[in-house]
Amino acid sequence: MVGRLVIGLLVLVSALVGATAGLLLVYSNDLPQVDQLEHYRPSSITALYDDQGRTIGSFALQRRVVATYDDYPQVLRQALISIEDKDFYRHWGINVWRIAGAAYRDIRSGGRVQGASTLTMQLARNLFLSPDRSFRRKIQEALLAVQIERRFTKPQIFTLYANQIYLGHGVYGFEAASQFYFSKPAKRLTLDEAALLAGLPKSPIYYSPITHPDHALKRRNLVINSMLEDGEITAQQATVARDRPVQLELAHDPDSLAPYFVEEIRRYLEGKYGSDQVHEGGLRVYTSLDMDLQRAANRALFDGLAAYERRHGWRGRLQNVLTGGVTLANYQHPDWDTDPEVNRYVHALVTAVTPAAASVRFGRYSATLTSADVAWTRNKLSAILEPGDIAYVRVLALNPEGKARVSLEEDSGAQGALVAIDNATGEIKAMVGGRDFNLSKFNRATQALRQVGSSFKPYVYTAAIDRGATPEDTILDAPISFPMPSGPAYEPHNYDEKFEGTITLRRALAQSRNIPALKLADNIGIKTVIDYAHRFGITSNIPPYLPVALGAVEVTPMEQTSAFSVFPDDGVHITPRYITKVTDYEGRTLEENFPDVRDVVSARTSRTMTAMLREVVQHGTGIAAGALKYPLAGKTGTTNNFTDAWFVGFSPSITCGVWVGYDEKKFLGARETGARAALPIWMDFMKAALEGKDPGEFQPPPDAAPNSPQKVDTPDAAPAGDEAR
Repeated sequence: MVGRLVIGLLVLVSALVGATAGLLLVYSNDLPQVDQLEHYRPSSITALYDDQGRTIGSFALQRRVVATYDDYPQVLRQALISIEDKDFYRHWGINVWRIAGAAYRDIRSGGRVQGASTLTMQLARNLFLSPDRSFRRKIQEALLAVQIERRFTKPQIFTLYANQIYLGHGVYGFEAASQFYFSKPAKRLTLDEAALLAGLPKSPIYYSPITHPDHALKRRNLVINSMLEDGEITAQQATVARDRPVQLELAHDPDSLAPYFVEEIRRYLEGKYGSDQVHEGGLRVYTSLDMDLQRAANRALFDGLAAYERRHGWRGRLQNVLTGGVTLANYQHPDWDTDPEVNRYVHALVTAVTPAAASVRFGRYSATLTSADVAWTRNKLSAILEPGDIAYVRVLALNPEGKARVSLEEDSGAQGALVAIDNATGEIKAMVGGRDFNLSKFNRATQALRQVGSSFKPYVYTAAIDRGATPEDTILDAPISFPMPSGPAYEPHNYDEKFEGTITLRRALAQSRNIPALKLADNIGIKTVIDYAHRFGITSNIPPYLPVALGAVEVTPMEQTSAFSVFPDDGVHITPRYITKVTDYEGRTLEENFPDVRDVVSARTSRTMTAMLREVVQHGTGIAAGALKYPLAGKTGTTNNFTDAWFVGFSPSITCGVWVGYDEKKFLGARETGARAALPIWMDFMKAALEGKDPGEFQPPPDAAPNSPQKVDTPDAAPAGDEAR
C-alpha cells in the first residue's frame, strides 16, 4: 500500500516537473535576449541650453534624465526597496514565497496573477513585455528576471529600473521626477520627498501629488512606516517626515520662456537629424539665446501691447465658454499647462460676477477683480464681465495657497514681434514671435512679411552716401508732381503735410521726410536702392517701383533687424545664428557653427549712416530713445493707414527690431506710428539689455569729403505712395 502511494507521488511529481518544464520551454522560446541590456540606452531628453548653459527647452517622447547609481541617494534607494522589494539585495530575481502568496489570494478571488513582482521583474516587464496581466506574461517576466540577475549586478539592475520606471505626468525615472516635482536633483531629496517618489510606481496617476495630494500623502506615509519597520530610519525621523505636508516645487516648463525660438530650433533639428533622433536621442543643443534678455524681451513686448490696448479703451467681445456647452468646473485653457509667473499675462476664466467684484480662475490659482481694477475701461464691472468669459489678465502676485492678484487687460488681437541680435557674432539673443504661442504658433518674427514703412529709408540714404553724397548735402523738400504712366499726376506729401524747403540729408532722414527720400531714390535709381537692400540681407522680392523708397515692401522682422546690424558692424553682414553647437548623447560634436561674415558696404559708409541714424534718436522721430543716455541709433517705420508700426535700432553691441500690428493688416488706430507703438517696447528692452554693462561706443564717422554742402535734387520721378514716418 505504501509502495503504491510512493509510486503515485513520484508519478505526480514527474508529471508536474514535466508540465512545468514544458511550460517553461514554451514560454521561453520567444523571450528577448537580455544581453542587449549591456548596450541599452533608454530614450532620453534632447536638452536646449542658452549661451550661459541654462536650460531653455527640451524635446522628448519620454521626459527622462538618465542618472547613475551614485546619483540616487541612499534614502531614495532605501525607500524604494522597503516599499517595492524588501529582499532585493538577497533574491535571485524572483521571490517564490511572495509569488505563491499572491497567486493563492488571486485564485481565491477569481482574479489573475498580479503583484509580488520584484524590482527585477518590473524592469523585465517595462523593458521587454506588454502590460497585460496574465499567467503567460508573469512566467516570462520571472524567466527574464532570472536572466537579468545572472548577467548584471544589483546596482546595475537598480539603476536600469530607476531610469526606466514611469512616475506620472510624462516623467520617466527618479532623476527626472525629482527635477519635475521638487525642482532639484535626486541627490538633494529629503526623507519625505524620497518616500513620496518611491510611492509613485504602484500607480503614478492615483498617487499623483498634483492631482491627488491626499492619496499621495497616505502613500508617502506608508513608505515611511515601511522604512521604519525595516530599521532604515529612526522613530523620530519617521515622525518628523510624516508630519510634513506634501510640498511641491514644480519645475517651470523652460519651453514657455522662448517658445517661438524653441520651435525654430525643433524644425531645424528635425530637418537635419530626423524626428527620432531629436525626440529620443538625448542631443545637447547649445543655442545663442540669453535667458535674461529673453525675459526682458517678453516683458517689453507684452507690456507694450497692454499699453496699446489701454490707449484705445475697452472693446470687449470676450469669448464665453458656456455658449459652447463647457462647464465652469471642467474648463481648461492652454495657458494653464504651465505654472504662471508674476508679470506674465494669461487668459483667466470668470467664475462669478457681482456689482462689486468678479472671481477669476487660471490653473490652480484664483483671484478677485474689483471695480478699481477695471476703472481704466470706463465701464462698470458687471457690464463687461460675466461668468464663463475668458478674460486677459496680468499676474501681479502669487502665493503658495493658490491665491493671486491680477489686473484686467485686453487682448483685441494686436500682435507684435521682437528680435535681438548680437552685433559681434550674429547670435540671436532674444526672440518673441507673438502674444501667445498656445493660441498661435505662427512666428511673426521669422514668418510674417509686413510692410516696413520708413524703416526702409536707410537703404536709400546708404546708396546715396556710398556713391559720394554726404550728410550735409542738401535736398529740396517741396511739393512735387510725379507723372503717371496714365491718368493725372501724383502729388505725394509728408507725414505732417508740411514742407521744409532746402534741408540736409541728415535732417531729412532724422525727420523721416518722404519727398526727399523719393527724390534721392529717383536720382540714384530705384533698382540701385533695391540692390543695396538685397546686399544688406533682405531676401524678399522687391518690385522696381519708386514707392519702395518709402517702405512699400514686405520684409520679416528677422530680416530687417539682421540688415540693420550692418551699420554698427562697420559694413559687414553676419548671418543670424540660432545654434552654436550640437552634441550627441555621448558628447561627440555633431555640428559647430561659427559666424558667417560678408562685406556689404565700406566702413566709411556704415559709420556715416550710423551717425545719421543717431540723429533719429537725438533730434528726430525717435527722440524719445534719447532718454536712455546710451549710444543708440535707429529708425522708425509706419505704413499707410497705420497698419504696421516699426522701430529698428542698435547700440554698439546689440541690434533690436520691434514690429506691432494685426495679423490681418488691420488699422492700429490714429497716429499709432512706429514712435508711439513700437519705440517704447524697443526702449524697455534696450534699457534692460544695456543696464549694468559697458555699452561701448560707435566708431566716429569720417569727415565729409566736400568742404561745402552739395545740392542733391531732381524734379522728375515715378509715382509713389505716401508712407508715414
